Amino acid sequence: MTGVPLAFYIGLSAAMFLIGMLGVMIRRNPLLLLLAVELMLNSANVALVGFSRHWDDSAGQIFALVVMVVAAAEVVIGLGLVVATFRQRIELDVDQLSTLKG
Repeated sequence: MTGVPLAFYIGLSAAMFLIGMLGVMIRRNPLLLLLAVELMLNSANVALVGFSRHWDDSAGQIFALVVMVVAAAEVVIGLGLVVATFRQRIELDVDQLSTLKG
């Protein structure tokens, strides 16, 4: 097989996942948390595409598309919650948003 070796895909995926995990653990802003979770989901996509190319099977690429759909739905719901809390002039700190009040 010619092209990019599998180790590059796995290394890139691991680096992206670690950066996303650090973003989730360090940041307290909900928008930055959503960005970090998106980075983690995209790192899983890179690994899926890498394994798909390595084994010459398109199932990994199809599953990566499904993960992208789930990530898009997560962003829509998350941004809706962030905008709703911002409009009520509530401080956007994840530690203080532990309970949602109706």
